[in-house]
Amino acid sequence: MFASIGKGDDSRLEKRDKTNSEMRYRQGILNPPPPAPEQFSLSRCKPAPDLAHLIEHYWIVAWDLRGREPHTQETLPQPNVHVVFEANNSHVYGVVTGKFSRHLDGKSHVFGIRFAPGMFRSFLGSAVSKLTDKTKPVRAVFGESVCGLEAVLVSSTAQERMVEAANEFFKRRIPPFDDKTELAKHVVLQITDDRDLCTVDDLVNRVGIGKRTLQRLFGEYVGVSPKWVIRRYRLYEAVERFRSGERPDFARAALELGYFDQAHLINDFKSIIGYSPTEFQKIL
Repeated sequence: MFASIGKGDDSRLEKRDKTNSEMRYRQGILNPPPPAPEQFSLSRCKPAPDLAHLIEHYWIVAWDLRGREPHTQETLPQPNVHVVFEANNSHVYGVVTGKFSRHLDGKSHVFGIRFAPGMFRSFLGSAVSKLTDKTKPVRAVFGESVCGLEAVLVSSTAQERMVEAANEFFKRRIPPFDDKTELAKHVVLQITDDRDLCTVDDLVNRVGIGKRTLQRLFGEYVGVSPKWVIRRYRLYEAVERFRSGERPDFARAALELGYFDQAHLINDFKSIIGYSPTEFQKIL
């Protein structure tokens, strides 16, 4: 039962997180960026150990496309809140329920902070669902004290210094322990890990929490419903299957991923990704 999870489970959860981390990274990226490192780079850095329960990782994207074709990066977001620092455009991004597209041109970089599911509630001070598909300027959430951090993160300083500055800022703002926050995080991780979870009823039976209680918990701390999270992670699995290039068995995939039939799977994929599975394979 997740209701009984405590700090003694940290080592098991850390091991599980490490095992799944690379898979989760790949799941979010739908189209590959320009291959040349001088044109596009993506770095991910761990936070300080004191912050590991709050922040999954820092990410830095830098690009130099001067004199080259612009690039539109497409991702399929997960149930995480991100704080993104960029020159003249630093914002907190709530969970994005659709596909996220960002047009890149010229030369610039962004520094992002990916919070663990459920963990941003303490900083926001209200239900995370109020931020879903929305953004807020970083100063509206963290106040004027964030200006110093912003100045470092949008500058041309070394990435190591950026990470140090972010660690220093959030170490001073670690919120008190909240058992509901931890519970929300662990339930999302259960969905991530257990590929047999295809419905909310499956989740209710697995974690021993009532459906309405789960819905309230997710609305307050995660920002989206349990059904949305389950559907999103099963859709990631569909993306990985279609990414392989092999001709998929749609009927079998639909059954294994919890869809009513293959038409439901294909329609769901196209409505969110923007392409049919066959079109997606051709693009890749």
